[in-house]
Amino acid sequence: MSRESLFFAVSGTFFGLMVGWIIGSQRAPQAAPAPVQQTAAQAPAQGQQPARGVDERRANQLSAQASAEPQNAAVRAELGNLYFDADRFDDAIKWYEESLRLKPGDPDVSTDLGIAFYYTNQPDRALAQFQHSLGISPSHTKTMLNQGIVLAFAKQDLDGAAKAWQRVVQLAPESPEGLAAKRALEGLRSAHPAAGTPPAGGGE
Repeated sequence: MSRESLFFAVSGTFFGLMVGWIIGSQRAPQAAPAPVQQTAAQAPAQGQQPARGVDERRANQLSAQASAEPQNAAVRAELGNLYFDADRFDDAIKWYEESLRLKPGDPDVSTDLGIAFYYTNQPDRALAQFQHSLGISPSHTKTMLNQGIVLAFAKQDLDGAAKAWQRVVQLAPESPEGLAAKRALEGLRSAHPAAGTPPAGGGE
């Protein structure tokens, strides 16, 4: 199954430096697009690269297969990936949702759906979908990494973002997600030293 890593840079009131991100749970690394500069307050769709074309031949093949195999969740997830990779997030959402209706216990597809919600300016739906993913797989570090991104940049919840990233580091410190979470925490604490730190005399 194809996978892709999305790299983007963020700056502004949250970070005093640029942080490289890796998001995406099912797609394998490809050549990264040029980083996008966006402030914390910007909606993700406003700073995206121009839409890439979809492989219409492949899309038609997969659509025909999906019609012929109404219980095939994998082909629907693959269609979601195809449209996601072309920045056609509304189409990706449709196919991810169809896949999850057939196979609701897939945390990778669930997390990709959450990312697609984020890119269509639906951060609350993204966070709810990430919670669903974590209900399926509580140690799904890619979900936690993305959860932190949405909490920080869409909801301005720096403490919540820090907790999500700290959990990633605890679970998989040397994984790509763990290394990305470490960079995120370093940048966050550089700009906001108190973020994610329990108050004096108490806290978790």
